Amino acid sequence: MEALTKMTRIEIVIPGRDAPPIRELITSAGSTGYTAVSGVSGLGHHGQHSGALLFNEYDTLTMLITVLPTEKAPALIGAVRQLLEDGPGVMFVADTYVSRPEYFA
Repeated sequence: MEALTKMTRIEIVIPGRDAPPIRELITSAGSTGYTAVSGVSGLGHHGQHSGALLFNEYDTLTMLITVLPTEKAPALIGAVRQLLEDGPGVMFVADTYVSRPEYFA
């Protein structure tokens, strides 16, 4: 892929109430930012999840997406896996390519 830089994309789907510690892990791992999507819906291991906000964003699922240099990814992946051991949530990790690597360094 010409003129693109390989990096790692990490997506984490968790209950909204569990998002703050994951956000902290993302920034402490050296990521320059993340995207948060509230009201995520779907069907998974814990059953059907509606994307409708009931009372506040903490009662729904949130997806956090970050991209970081590949060498910084293992520490974040390990820390997130440890947090997910004790509760619901899922993490997806994939190679990705970016056109502006300076945004992620």
